[in-house]
Amino acid sequence: MDPHLLTTFVTVARHGSFSAAASELGYTQSAISQQIAALEADLGLPLLRRRPVEPTPAGRRLLEHAEPLLLRLRAARADVLRTAAAPRHLLDLAATPLAVNPAVAARLARARAHRPRLEVRLRTCRAEQLAALVAEGHADLGLAGGIAAPSDPLRLPDAGPMTTAGVTEEDLVVVLPSGHPLAGRASLRLADLIDARWLQSPLCPLARLRDLVGDGFPAGLEYEGDDVHTVLTLAAAGHGLTLLPASAVPAVPAGGAGGGGVRTVPVAAPRLVHRVELLHAALPPGAAADLAAALTG
Repeated sequence: MDPHLLTTFVTVARHGSFSAAASELGYTQSAISQQIAALEADLGLPLLRRRPVEPTPAGRRLLEHAEPLLLRLRAARADVLRTAAAPRHLLDLAATPLAVNPAVAARLARARAHRPRLEVRLRTCRAEQLAALVAEGHADLGLAGGIAAPSDPLRLPDAGPMTTAGVTEEDLVVVLPSGHPLAGRASLRLADLIDARWLQSPLCPLARLRDLVGDGFPAGLEYEGDDVHTVLTLAAAGHGLTLLPASAVPAVPAGGAGGGGVRTVPVAAPRLVHRVELLHAALPPGAAADLAAALTG
């Protein structure tokens, strides 16, 4: 199958529109129609219904293959170009929310102290975007953070040949409103909280909790952002509990409440951590390789 035709198919399916795909790809709508027709002729199956524009069952199955295939092609191109790239003093670092914790920030500062001319450009992104950014060369290094059992690797999307290494592991705490009946406990078992209301957010995906602990953990409110202050405010107002690394919550004064009127209680069982991992493709000697070594050392 022609990768260009696959790209057109994925774009039409994503927009649900031939005209929108034509605008994005810089073709005429007629050319888009011809490319879809050529792909359907190649496979001998209709892939898109026209009114409304949506994938057929065969088209949905092709989408499952097309997007990973196109990502691998973009990753291969970026990998080849990296081998001939000149050394740079500007590094692009992509990180998921909470991945740049105090320990990571300190290591980054030490690495830059040894390379005064090194400039670092940091962007945050969702976990599902991180591997693609690194694989396609839009980021030199990636820092992924997520909930895991101690020493267990994170579950990251397959984006082609990629090196991953553990950077830090930090204990998690349950975040509760300061007036919650359990806020004064020395520790909490997550199994005792499966019927409580929880915040569904990218910082604490409830599906991951269910994988690690078991069924339950109903969502009291879904928050699609990744701002810690907003999460703390929602938790303080009683919209749901959440898990965060201890360093993400402002320190609790003696006898008082923490940031946003919340209390934090350590998790007694099962032991879970917020794990940070470094992702990168092949790194030639230079600033990127030195920074990767500093972050994992």
